[in-house]
Amino acid sequence: MGESRYKSIVDDLACRIRAGALPPGTQLPTIRSLMKRHGIALATASRVYGELEAIGLVVGEAGRGTFVRDTSLPRGLGLEQSPARSSAIDLTFNYPSLPGQAELLRTGLRNLAASGDLDALLHSAPQGGRSHERQIVARHLRNRDIRVPGEQVLIVNGAQQGLAVTVMGLFQPGDILAIDALSYPGMKVLAQLHRLDLAPLPPRTGGGLDLEQLDALCRRRPVRAIYTMPTLHNPLGLVMNKSDRIRLAELAERYDFLIIEDSAYAFLAEPAPKPVFTHAPDRTIYVSGLSKSVAAGLRMGFVVTPKRLVPALERAIRVSTWNTPSLIVALACQWIESGIVDTLEDQKRKDAHQRQLLARRILRGGSIVAHPRSYYLWLEMPDDLRADRVAANLERDGVLVTTAEPFSITPNIPHALRLALGSISLDALDEALHKVRRAVIG
Repeated sequence: MGESRYKSIVDDLACRIRAGALPPGTQLPTIRSLMKRHGIALATASRVYGELEAIGLVVGEAGRGTFVRDTSLPRGLGLEQSPARSSAIDLTFNYPSLPGQAELLRTGLRNLAASGDLDALLHSAPQGGRSHERQIVARHLRNRDIRVPGEQVLIVNGAQQGLAVTVMGLFQPGDILAIDALSYPGMKVLAQLHRLDLAPLPPRTGGGLDLEQLDALCRRRPVRAIYTMPTLHNPLGLVMNKSDRIRLAELAERYDFLIIEDSAYAFLAEPAPKPVFTHAPDRTIYVSGLSKSVAAGLRMGFVVTPKRLVPALERAIRVSTWNTPSLIVALACQWIESGIVDTLEDQKRKDAHQRQLLARRILRGGSIVAHPRSYYLWLEMPDDLRADRVAANLERDGVLVTTAEPFSITPNIPHALRLALGSISLDALDEALHKVRRAVIG
């Protein structure tokens, strides 16, 4: 039997287990039944179950058979983190931080304590933030070529909440959301939770959003919106060119759909084309924040939206978290006005570039897709390797990585790893990448 046939059997069973079609505790067919069903040899059937056991989806019990394991917390699922050994090196999430940031926090808190109206920080802010804070964020966004009044800026608890209130405030169950076939897991889980109809768009040759496929989709179905990461796509690190941004804006106008522009990592790609928002300001919801550019604990994000959508989004903020903590927003605004945010963004661009250089040197010879200033990279597997098997082996070797599964919108999951480079020291990253090299490249 050919290698591709063997892989297809493993992939089919793995997909059914992960989708819940084979729930935990299900007894799988005996080896002989599997042989008969697929017309395969004993060694091949045993290898199929061996692969499934190696990646943690089934367990063999002597004298009883093979059973589906409880995978209620799959590796790398969306916004959830797998329980990790304290000694493991984690390449699944990015929490980029630089030396000296703790001292910045100490100074910032002292400055707040010495400021005038501390009592105001004990009270709830209006939904979307106080007027002067929204204006401060609006001025900050001019660095990204977005020029809007503060009234069109909503302050939220991080970019993820910005996406959540956008979905909650503007969409109904069953609305069609176009999305890349590989996309940010947080949006995938959010859309599924709110029962949106995800319409995946396969990448065009050479990578990037296939706008002809989007055009064809809109002719067939009433697309409500598209979710896109035009600057530093996660997980591929791609940057959409200017002509495609203009074309996307034209399609939104022609077919009357909204654009959700996720720019959480956009600060890393400099220079970059102007945001899609600048080409379609009446149809684009621009979402970003300071979790990556400043610190993960500074949960302040912002949403830039057309004026007509502000009331609906403010309502969604009100019924979800009511408002963003005043102390966090005051500290963030202080750092924006003082130039600290700009300085940190510049330093993190350099830090990310250094980490990419390290990764490319160690993983030389591997199939890498990444932006040179990104905090993550996409590593495709050779034909003879399965990503989930490699991830399981790396976990046993003390390194946590993410497979393509949480990023995949379709059942056709590529065999690749997404490596987050930004949460650990360079020495630890060096050690982890050498282990990845041995597991993937040899």
